Amino acid sequence: MEALVLLALLGVLIVVPLLILKVLLQVVLGLVLLPFKLLGGALRLSFGLLGAVFKLFFAGAMAVVALLLGLAAFILLPLLPFLVLGGLVWLAVRASRPVPRPPHPVPPT
Repeated sequence: MEALVLLALLGVLIVVPLLILKVLLQVVLGLVLLPFKLLGGALRLSFGLLGAVFKLFFAGAMAVVALLLGLAAFILLPLLPFLVLGGLVWLAVRASRPVPRPPHPVPPT
């Protein structure tokens, strides 16, 4: 029984300084890396805000383009039958013209 108590005290004498050393190393490393963590947070915040601004800008630009395309389709859609008729007339006129053929080359003699 006394051997177990002695073994437990010996274990405590080894484990407690190691735990204290671990805590001290974590504190030192935390203080050393703190500026980099702050810099990373500031960069993440600034790039996040910049990305949000660009996202809003491009969303607005896409909305304007979509509105203009819709307006153009709304205006040009009633003119589509005239475009089809004009295309048919153009095809008929083009088909009625003779196709110019190049003269046959004279074989050398």
